[in-house]
Amino acid sequence: MLDIQKLEVEYVTNLAGQKTAVIVPIDNFEELMEDIEDLAAVAERREEPAITHEQLLAELKQDGLL
Repeated sequence: MLDIQKLEVEYVTNLAGQKTAVIVPIDNFEELMEDIEDLAAVAERREEPAITHEQLLAELKQDGLL
């Protein structure tokens, strides 16, 4: 996960000096997008029932994935 303190952001301001946009290095932006995608996946699956590690292994073996 990206360390927010190390984002290396630059701010774009209007004539009044108010921040209107942020410039972030592309590597940091891509890492932020990955983090957002991970959080979205967790949120979508929050209501799914949990299974034990043993159940997961059994299902993977049954499906021929292990």
